[in-house]
Amino acid sequence: MRALVVGGTIAALAAAVQSAAAQTTLGWDAALFSSYVWRGVTYTNKPVLQPDLYLTFPLGKASFTAGGWANIDLAKYDGSSDLSESGGSSAFNVAEFDWWGEFGIPVGKAALTAGATGYIYPNSASSCVSGPCYTKASNTLEVYGKVALDVPLSPKVSAYYDVDKVKGLYVEGSISHGFPVGPKTLTLGALAGWTGGQEFSTSDKSFNFADNGLTHVDLSASMSFSAGSLSITPSVHGVITSDDATKVTKPNALDTGFKVWGGVTLSWSKAFGGKAEE
Repeated sequence: MRALVVGGTIAALAAAVQSAAAQTTLGWDAALFSSYVWRGVTYTNKPVLQPDLYLTFPLGKASFTAGGWANIDLAKYDGSSDLSESGGSSAFNVAEFDWWGEFGIPVGKAALTAGATGYIYPNSASSCVSGPCYTKASNTLEVYGKVALDVPLSPKVSAYYDVDKVKGLYVEGSISHGFPVGPKTLTLGALAGWTGGQEFSTSDKSFNFADNGLTHVDLSASMSFSAGSLSITPSVHGVITSDDATKVTKPNALDTGFKVWGGVTLSWSKAFGGKAEE
């Protein structure tokens, strides 16, 4: 019930799709965030580590990428004022692992993507000491499609459909623009989420949001720096919440209208037979 939030990976995949002389590429990201916020919903309100490993294969003008991503709760939770995806019973707990695979192809000024993600929660119910948590019973599968345009404001639309537990649609639309700040570029972005069919129901306990409709608006700022073959990208997000599920930030904070989270992502990739990319 998650989607990847990995800026470095997205940038690397877009470059691979658009490259006329694409090579097999291996890459990884390691992100440290103040909390785990997915599609506007806070799942862990203490720092998390989110590593990602992927391999991209060229297929003519298209490409196929396969990868694995994880969310690791770094702290142990006391259960009174915290949210923990893993249940909070121990520190350095792997709360979630996602495998994913996608095809991408450029068509004119558009980059088209189609893929699937499997969401795996390795913890058991006995580990849930900090409110509701995700266990093996929550494992699910999602398919998705994306369209990104190489035009001013870089508009992008993504649609995700859970075909297993939740069986509902989630759609995101986003824009972004880079502003030169000396030799670097400050990227500002805005994203809005909408859902249909992933709302709470008394007859089905599998859900991602409280209601149908607008879920949240995410305003972001990021800037990348190079350190040898590494790319270092600090980012900050301000989330305007709309759905009751996105308004929750703690067990005793259920009506937060605006929340802030952020962190830093380290990224690396290398094209086989070529030079390491930053």
